[in-house]
Amino acid sequence: MDLKLANRIAVVTGGSSGIGLATAKLLLEGGARVAICGRNEARLASAKTFLDDLKPGSVLAQTCDVLDTGAVSAFAREVGAWSGGRVDLLVNNAGQGLVSTFEATSDAQWREEFDLKFFSQILPIRAFKPLLEASDSPAIVGVNSLLALQPEPHMVCTSAARAGVQNLLKSLASEFAPQIRVNTVLLGLVDSGQWQRRFEARTDKTQSREDWFSNLAREKKIPLGRLGVPEEPARAIVFLGSPAASYITGASLEISGGVSRHI
Repeated sequence: MDLKLANRIAVVTGGSSGIGLATAKLLLEGGARVAICGRNEARLASAKTFLDDLKPGSVLAQTCDVLDTGAVSAFAREVGAWSGGRVDLLVNNAGQGLVSTFEATSDAQWREEFDLKFFSQILPIRAFKPLLEASDSPAIVGVNSLLALQPEPHMVCTSAARAGVQNLLKSLASEFAPQIRVNTVLLGLVDSGQWQRRFEARTDKTQSREDWFSNLAREKKIPLGRLGVPEEPARAIVFLGSPAASYITGASLEISGGVSRHI
């Protein structure tokens, strides 16, 4: 399938590692020009070097905290100058989960989690909307979690925030139609930095990474028997953000290995 990515301008927040970096790589390979941002300067520089090796001259990288209004606005201005005033795709990919029960979650943690999940979507959308409106086929893809529809009691705060974000993006799909398409991907367990950190904090230090992840997949009852890898949600993100998905808006696509139990 031709996704028609040639000469498209894409922005990927949280693009310095994991799913964001995998998405940027696929977009570049498809012919797009890509702007990425992240908070960690060293990791961002490493990601830019990696992407520049794939397609020299087609990558913009800028340090940016997506919860900082001024920083996001500055990033949008930089992208606008670099791209000629147009963005075709915005991928909002930021935030991780908070493991906590209702009893154990403080007021500060509730506020911090809601701020992160909502404003990592709100601020980039607000800043890049004028650039998206200059495109003839603009799209937004929000990276969300299956927790939005299938909450877990040990992640009560994150689950509630994720559900709110899903509602927000569904609302924007209607508000921004017919000009800007808005879709989401709902992730299950994907091998990422946070799972690597949990592996490193394991109780049994003799357990190999392969065994630990295999046990995790069994405990979580993932039908495909493993965690996803970043390239798998990245492929879905790229499709939903491409002109090939021109009649899809307000949709959510699960990338979960079959672990979802709802209909």
